[in-house]
Amino acid sequence: MSSETETPPPAGRRLFVLLPLLIFLGLAGLFLSQLLSGRDVSEVPSALIGQPAPPTKLPALQGSNLPGLDSKTFAGKVTLVNVFASWCAPCREEHPVLLALAQDKRFVMAALNYKDRAENARRFLGDLGNPFQAIGVDEAGSTAIDWGVYGVPETFVIGKDGKIAFKHVGPLTAEAVQTLLLPQIEKALAAPG
Repeated sequence: MSSETETPPPAGRRLFVLLPLLIFLGLAGLFLSQLLSGRDVSEVPSALIGQPAPPTKLPALQGSNLPGLDSKTFAGKVTLVNVFASWCAPCREEHPVLLALAQDKRFVMAALNYKDRAENARRFLGDLGNPFQAIGVDEAGSTAIDWGVYGVPETFVIGKDGKIAFKHVGPLTAEAVQTLLLPQIEKALAAPG
């Protein structure tokens, strides 16, 4: 009987076998740390926060008797810019919240009407009420791209210095207004213009 000794597999082969397990454990650790961080994973960061609002000069919504959206009018006052469309169901859901916000006269509420037909937007505002003091029409959606819009609705807080102070993605709720939006508005109102 010959005594055969088994030779251990080469180190490279062991690493090849363990590599998928190491990658899996690394990714699992990363996902777990994100999950336990307490950060709102639905929050979409914007590179525009702290930057001047994009130069914007959109025509007014026909038949609304309101001016269009012009970024030059942001200077010296806090402005909320809401991106909406009549075909957007979440926009309809958030509309009562916008109407309530419009009662606060410390800031201006403006709108960017996104890829919408004028008659539909007018009907939407006629049926639900109009919280806006200016409505700019972005038929092609190119201005929304400049603003970094992911979808509708979205709401921006523009400070008195004309810079974007805050961005909320998705429909505003009463809770989001109290916990997120109003503190940002207060901060923008307190900042020098």
